This record gives sequence, C-alpha cells and structure tokens, in this order.
Amino acid sequence: MSRKVGGMGRRVAQPSVVAAALVLAVGLTSAQTRFSYSSGQSLEPAYEGWWKNEDGSYSLFFGYMNTNWLQEFDLPIGPDNQFSPGQPDRGQPTHFYPRRNPFLFTIQVTKDFGETELVWTLTANGQTRKAYASLKTDYEIDKQVISTEIGGDNGSLADALRTNIPPDLALEGAKTRTVRVGQVLELAAIAGDPDNLPPRRDGKPQPGVEPTKAAAAVAPRPGPPANSPAVVYRPPVAVVASAGPGLAMSWIVYRGKASAVTFAPDQMKTWMDTRAYANSRWSPPYIIPEPPPGGRWATMVRFSEPGTYVLRAVASDGSLFTYDNLTVTVTP
Repeated sequence: MSRKVGGMGRRVAQPSVVAAALVLAVGLTSAQTRFSYSSGQSLEPAYEGWWKNEDGSYSLFFGYMNTNWLQEFDLPIGPDNQFSPGQPDRGQPTHFYPRRNPFLFTIQVTKDFGETELVWTLTANGQTRKAYASLKTDYEIDKQVISTEIGGDNGSLADALRTNIPPDLALEGAKTRTVRVGQVLELAAIAGDPDNLPPRRDGKPQPGVEPTKAAAAVAPRPGPPANSPAVVYRPPVAVVASAGPGLAMSWIVYRGKASAVTFAPDQMKTWMDTRAYANSRWSPPYIIPEPPPGGRWATMVRFSEPGTYVLRAVASDGSLFTYDNLTVTVTP
C-alpha cells in the first residue's frame, strides 16, 4: 500500500514496510559481521589431505587454526594433544602460534592403511576439537592444491606449480645441542630453490637455482608500486590469503615454551598473519626479503628457561614447504 503526500503523487512506504526493511537490513548486516579475538577462543586441528608416495605408502598432512590473534598455547603430548588410535605422539607440535598454520607436519602410513582413521585431538581454553584423517578420495591432494590452499604465488593457478620442487634445506652441525640458560647458540641453515618456482616478483635469482633455470626466470610483473596503498590496504579479493613468492627460511619453536626463546634477527612469521607490514609472507605488501649470500641463514638463539626444546627450520618458496628439526637441551 501507499499514500499520496502533497500534490505530486509521491509514494511513501507505510511504517510497517519500513520496519520490515530495517529488520531485514540489520539481519543481513549481522550475518555478514565477522569478529576477531585476541584470546579465549578455540584451537582447531586441521587435516589437510593425503597423497600417495612412490613406494605405495601415503603421507597425511596436518596443520591447525588457532582462532586467536594473540594467545598462543603450549600443550604437551597427553590428553590435550594426542592422536588415536595407537601412539598419541605422532610428531605433532606442542607449541601453537596464532591463526592459520597450514601443512605443518606429515604422518607417513603404510600402503595397507585402508579405511583406518587417525584422530588428532586438541583441547585449549576448555574446548576440545578433533580432526579426522583418512584416505577418502575427497581428501586427495597434489602440489598445486597445497599452493592454492596457502594462496601460493599470490594465488596463482599455474599448471607449472603441479611439478614444483620443494626447497632444499640442510642444517649445519649436530641435530642435538646442549646449552645453558642465557647462553647464545648459533644456528645455520642452508636453503635453495632448485627449480625457481615460483620465481620472485622482482626477477632476482635465488640460491640453489640451476643457471639455465635462473636465466629463464619470469620477468618482474607489472603493477602498482610495492608499498602503494593500492597494494597494502586493498580489501581481500579471495577467501584464501595471498602469499608472496620467493625463497625464505625461518626458525620456529615447534616444541617447548616459545616465550622463553629469543631469535636474532627476528624471524619472518610462518603463520598466516595477513595484517599489513606484519613480517609474514601473507602480509601486504608481500615483499620477501632477498636471501643471504649462498642461501645460508645465520641465526642466534637464546633460552631464558631450562628444558628440552624442538626448533623447526621452515623453508618455503611461497608454494611448498620443507622442514628440519633441531633438539636443544637447556640446562640451568
């Protein structure tokens, strides 16, 4: 219904119609609202998928989503952090950084795994969450799927990423060390990208690249200046965060109390921090620092509390990951 106002015959909606429209608008706004939390929320284990290995075995991929932006968790192997059935310790982390940490570890199972299901259980902030791993066909993945899931190469769907070779990674020295509280420990990792995929946006060569492949590197892509507002503050255009391409290597605390560990220099985050200038591959303006000469990353680490720590070296070309662990015993 409508009614005339003045002599112009203008139609004005009845109050009941206006009220209904307002209710609908408020409902739509509420449905689209997304909240971010610093702490107090759940920690979600993630089964990323599986692929078949050449020897007939299978690799199961796992990660997690800490729905908090600041709160981190230390969950020793036990009721709050376990796999079942069988051994509760399957090499999972015990320290959990904020937000999304994708494809963080794998479990290799035999070719007769069949219809078995592995369950990863995490309990944090009083909330228990489970991830169920199986060989169901819906969970089969390949290298391009991994790249797509992490927003690799700024979200590229290039067919070349199906045959991408993960970075090479080697740690210098023994895989187990002993130091005292407060003593500086020098770490060195050598990483390289054997196939230059995906290439750096600036076209510069990367360590470990064969000369013929380096020469064939893709030229820098045209676009707005790297630090321009058009890049840094543009709204998201995809559900998956975008990750800048290029070789990088970082150390993380995989097991142990991360607040007692200090790295120098500060390490680029390996979790999906999508805030501008947040020192993350997923952080606008997506600039990946140039690798050090020879691909040798030198890092100093210091511990403020005794205990046993597992440090993980994480090398990534912006599409795939390679890991290696170092165990450090810290004495008083």
